[in-house]
Amino acid sequence: MKRLLLILCLFRFVDLAAQPVERVVKIIITPDHADWLYKPGESAKFNISVYRNNVLLRGTKLRYEIGPEKMEPTKKETVTLRDGTLALDGGTMKAAGFLRCTAFVELDGKEYKGLTTAGFEPLTIKPTVANPADFKEFWDKAKADLAKIPVDARMTLLPERCTELTNVYHLNLQNINNSRFYGILCVPKKEGKYPAILRVPGAGVRAYNGMIAEAEKGFITLEVGIHGVPVIMDPSVYVDLARGPLNGYQSANLDDRDRYYYKRVYLGCVRAVDFLAGMPQYDGQNMAVTGGSQGGALSIVTAGLDSRIKWLGAYYPALSDVTGYLNGRAGGWPHLFAGNELTFNNKPDRIKTTGYYDVVNFARLVNVPGYYSWGFNDETCPPTSMYAAYNVIPGSKMLDIEFKDTGHWTYPEQTEKMTNWLLGHLKGVK
Repeated sequence: MKRLLLILCLFRFVDLAAQPVERVVKIIITPDHADWLYKPGESAKFNISVYRNNVLLRGTKLRYEIGPEKMEPTKKETVTLRDGTLALDGGTMKAAGFLRCTAFVELDGKEYKGLTTAGFEPLTIKPTVANPADFKEFWDKAKADLAKIPVDARMTLLPERCTELTNVYHLNLQNINNSRFYGILCVPKKEGKYPAILRVPGAGVRAYNGMIAEAEKGFITLEVGIHGVPVIMDPSVYVDLARGPLNGYQSANLDDRDRYYYKRVYLGCVRAVDFLAGMPQYDGQNMAVTGGSQGGALSIVTAGLDSRIKWLGAYYPALSDVTGYLNGRAGGWPHLFAGNELTFNNKPDRIKTTGYYDVVNFARLVNVPGYYSWGFNDETCPPTSMYAAYNVIPGSKMLDIEFKDTGHWTYPEQTEKMTNWLLGHLKGVK
């Protein structure tokens, strides 16, 4: 088996399909407020410029749409750009939220797109998802049931991935319902006690490489998958799983809170903490969880469920305020109540189940320091949904929105800032 390429950037959730690429035609939309922030009732103005080879593209047709993110546009028009630019009054919002301006240009049979999103007092956004009265009781019982099941850790050394400083293992642990929970464990070879990092995954079905470089810096690292299958198989196996039995896993058994797909996943994350906390090489005090998108969600969930987590770093958390669509605004990935999913999932039992799994309600339990990072242009995890979760976190929290133009991706500088923050706390250097 060929050695898998190492992930170069610590904690970064990379969705190659979403990562932007340079294109010959660029649509730049600039808000008239440098911080992209407005007050309800205040008009947001946008300036659109279209470039080809970094030169203004004159005389082309442009179609634009303006409206609350993920909702039907309230204003749209097709115009001809005489000089390559267009100034627009985007209007306002009456309440806290996000107003998005999206523009399209078609040239030589290809469509190009640009967007910018203005925020209206996002720190006052409130969740729409219900908070079940027995939420904590439900999860306390689930964790108690998990605790009755032996961890039964099985470690298989992967010699081809080991380095001079680090041992690398394929790990699997016993989880609920006779399932297993798999990941790549990296342990420094040098005798001693080390902080631990749990990395939880973004959406999808795939193999994992493990955080080898970070282990070489003096950390125990565990990068997990969530689907109860080994994470070192041939890539074709994951393609088949994604197209077959795991297709649409995000809504599997949504009509039953005890059988919903993510119950096994959330408890699997707790089981991973069980294992790390029991390792003789663990320093007994310093453990963090991190991830992006679905992994951002699982980071918050794990920190909310397990007090052994002392720090967390989350990029653009999914599964947040998913019922937003039922209340006239954007909801979080996986968009259970939007588009074709709405008719199927808009039922009392399915709506009720979401309350037990929505990140918002786990965020209410997070009392440890957290670093959070996202941009305003995320179309996969709408900022409205992410703020709904962030705003209810009672613990110490830091939100990095310096990189507002990002969508469902990150800049290297963005990940570097979070990495430095998280590793600094784990090492006691703040």
